[in-house]
Amino acid sequence: MNIEMRDGGSDFFAASKFLIVDDFQGMRSMLATVLRNCGANPRSIDSAATGSEAVALLRRNRYDVVLCDFNLGPGQNGMQILEEARFRQLIGPGCCWIMVTAEKTNDVFMSAAEVQPDAYLVKPVTESILSGRIQKILARKEAFVEIDQAIAARDYQKAVRLCDERAASDKANAIELLRVKCELLMQSGQTDKARASYEKALSVREVPWAQLGLAKTCVMAGALEEARSLLETLVDHQRTYLEAYDVLAQVYVALGEMDRAESILERALSLSPNSHVRQRTMGELALRTGKLDRAESAFRKTLSLSEHSARKTPDAYLGLAKTVSSKANPGEALQLLEQMGKTFDSEAVRLKAKSVQGLVYQQNGQPEKARAVARELVGLIEQGDAGLDSTVTREVAELLLSTGEQEKGLALLQAEVMNNPEDAAALALVREVFRKTGLADEGDELVERSRQEAMEMMNAGTLLARDGHYVEAVTKMREALLRMPRNVRLLFNSAHVMLAHMEKNGADAALLQEVRTHLLTANQLAPGESRFAVLMSKLEAFGKV
Repeated sequence: MNIEMRDGGSDFFAASKFLIVDDFQGMRSMLATVLRNCGANPRSIDSAATGSEAVALLRRNRYDVVLCDFNLGPGQNGMQILEEARFRQLIGPGCCWIMVTAEKTNDVFMSAAEVQPDAYLVKPVTESILSGRIQKILARKEAFVEIDQAIAARDYQKAVRLCDERAASDKANAIELLRVKCELLMQSGQTDKARASYEKALSVREVPWAQLGLAKTCVMAGALEEARSLLETLVDHQRTYLEAYDVLAQVYVALGEMDRAESILERALSLSPNSHVRQRTMGELALRTGKLDRAESAFRKTLSLSEHSARKTPDAYLGLAKTVSSKANPGEALQLLEQMGKTFDSEAVRLKAKSVQGLVYQQNGQPEKARAVARELVGLIEQGDAGLDSTVTREVAELLLSTGEQEKGLALLQAEVMNNPEDAAALALVREVFRKTGLADEGDELVERSRQEAMEMMNAGTLLARDGHYVEAVTKMREALLRMPRNVRLLFNSAHVMLAHMEKNGADAALLQEVRTHLLTANQLAPGESRFAVLMSKLEAFGKV
């Protein structure tokens, strides 16, 4: 909505649609009165007492302003409603989402801040406070209307250009425009330009987002020590900037410094203990390092916090099952897997549960049952019915190696290496499987040999395309994909080579469909990769298949 806030904002209030979410009828009535006094049309004010009611209304209507309480009793809280509204795209970038609460505790404030509402107001809310805050939010959003439209269309180059054009005349929003530009450059794979822009921002002012962004460019360039230095300084000076803690933990893990990774996550959780994603990360890290009590606590907390979250995943069930199994409680582990199967009904989840079930049997002295599960998994793999992701691949391989199916286990791990030859973290996890199954030396040799083979196969087609031999390049790419169907870089490179071939020799319907399949597969494996939008735009330029 593009309505000016004149006369205290009455024009905006009269033409806008509002949603009030609060579990107390008296508070809903009071906020509705405040909105009416600001000029809102009573027929344009909806209300909800619970998260489920709010989500149902958000599905049916588009609201300009949402006033949402944080604590709503049983069910979803305000943070989880906003999380779901964004996850399911129930609100657009122009919606003003204001978290309203009587809570003044640090836990609530930090939890709300993590989902980044447009504002956070402490009750009681007066007409002047609400009108003034909405006016500030709208002024900020107005500067980004065209930019948001370009981003929604995945036209990142246009969005970057609009940021520059707007910044030339809009000094009040210049820093925020630069921040958005930097994020767009990162999303579109222009890391060098992003780094230069982050450095430009830091030359004006030491803003935390620019320090974090600069550290991220270092991570992407493999400069982990530089990233570590930047992030350690950042968390020391900006102790509430929680995303910096998360990235620093990832850097520590990449450097093999697990204790430091756990310590930095503990610091973040002491500030904001209600992030189920961070709690799960802590559980997974503690499980890897054998700190079972810490892992169990973190996974149980994750399950509690994510119960009503739209972003709930089976990973906490799996992690807790593995943890209690390691603590010699196979009964609870199997119950958790059964509960997970009821909560998440899909073939992929059943496969994950099956692989962990086999490990539980093996770990707790039931080798025959473990071998039976292993044979069942081998059958699914040989039939091509097993949609193995990296985690399941490693777990199935571990089970196979532990139950005497060494050849099949080694083949799975080799495939995992070849699908992720440049991912240091993924390769470290493969080596960990070899270590746990007593094959550390053989594992190191297999990882290096498979990594080199993958790089040679990946480069063969690219080099042919560079020299203009497109037909041969496409053939090489197809051969490589037969060996590495989940290699994200290879999928993108194959799409790029095939598009280049058609740009030179004309479009081909079958090849266009092949490119589309590669891009959709890559996006499913690595959502948000910048090359997806760029290559998909080139594909669409040939016309719809």
